[in-house]
Amino acid sequence: MLEKVLIANRGEIALRVLRACKELGIKTVAVHSTADRELMHLALADESVCIGPASGALSYLQIPAIIAAAEVTGATAIHPGYGFLAENADFAEQVENSGFAFIGPKAETIRLMGDKVSAKDAMKRAGVPVVPGSDGPLPEDEETALAIAREVGYPVIIKAAGGGGGRGMRVVYKEEDLIKSAKLTRSEAGSVFGNPMVYLEKFLGNPRHVEVQVLSDGQGNAIHLGDRDCSLQRRHQKVLEEAPAPYIDERARAEVLQRCVNACIEIGYRGAGTFEFLYEDGGFYFIEMNTRVQVEHPVSEMVTGIDIVKEMLSIAAGNKLSFTQDDVVIRGHSLECRINAEDPDNFMPCPGKVKHFHAPGGNGVRVDSHLYSGYTVPPHYDSLIGKVITHGATREEAMARMRNALDEIVVDGIKTNVPLHRMLVRDKGFCEGGVNIHYLEKKLGMDKH
Repeated sequence: MLEKVLIANRGEIALRVLRACKELGIKTVAVHSTADRELMHLALADESVCIGPASGALSYLQIPAIIAAAEVTGATAIHPGYGFLAENADFAEQVENSGFAFIGPKAETIRLMGDKVSAKDAMKRAGVPVVPGSDGPLPEDEETALAIAREVGYPVIIKAAGGGGGRGMRVVYKEEDLIKSAKLTRSEAGSVFGNPMVYLEKFLGNPRHVEVQVLSDGQGNAIHLGDRDCSLQRRHQKVLEEAPAPYIDERARAEVLQRCVNACIEIGYRGAGTFEFLYEDGGFYFIEMNTRVQVEHPVSEMVTGIDIVKEMLSIAAGNKLSFTQDDVVIRGHSLECRINAEDPDNFMPCPGKVKHFHAPGGNGVRVDSHLYSGYTVPPHYDSLIGKVITHGATREEAMARMRNALDEIVVDGIKTNVPLHRMLVRDKGFCEGGVNIHYLEKKLGMDKH
């Protein structure tokens, strides 16, 4: 097993990684910015190193500072968590070139899957179903581009190859708007992502967002941990997730799960990863792969009993997978509510001092959070302050436990989105299951479709 792991992140995911390391007897190094001296995991880590000022760009995104911290503390591996440098291929490469183990995929895999065009090509070769589209970059030749769009059928969506987080996308409903939209998206992609390449896909009107969790050791072994439904979204940001995805065609589910496993073996994938799909009318359509641990990984852990982060650490140490596919049994149902420090009415961030924090409890309730009474939520980072996760023998039981947990949680001193979650777990449409990705925005009066 790894000797000492540097955790190149903050907040709840840093605490999550630290706990997994402690269970395995691995020493830990916590890095932090000047604004994060109060973080809980700093007090629990064996060592901590300040790597820069409050701004993430000057601290958590500083590759030389993180590698220097690993060198001075004698760390043997680096875990990037999610966000920040987690899917930065240059970071992964520099970590390994500096003699440390990167707890994640190889740099070339991150590059392959980080570019939406090359990722889609790789998935097609591996037999994973993809959205019909331009099969590569959308040509700048106008007649060719128009012909492709006609063949795919309107509406279509133009996407930046290097995009993400809901940016660099434009829906085109009629032919006369295609060329102008392509030019605008290319311009935006070049300035925002440093890559002007765009591609075209069929625009699915009312899909669900379903994803597949995988683990692969890079030595020819891979397993899936079932699927998750992440359709409750606001501005392309996930709000509430569950596992397994309800009301999915079982034959289509079994086929896509196996194809994801096959794809991992084909591309030599190493570590934890997630294949993201749009699901509509019984069909799965690949959109991207996240080459890291996901915010919503706990729901997969709850229904399988497998610790994803501990498995990541073991794989990074050079071990083969601890489990076979036969060991993976989906038991019951799990829900996760992302708790953000934000105004529930206008979604504006609400940093500040937490006067009192009380975490909910009870059978089948898990809370992943770095909050404690007296902690000050800084204004410099993402507003996620915790996750409430429940598990039950059935979806209805998991939902009932989530209602209780959300009624019990107390975060005094700052505003949070807990009232939104309390509403959602009592919402008739969501409780019936299988809502699409536009459902929440329609409910909040934000829908543009």
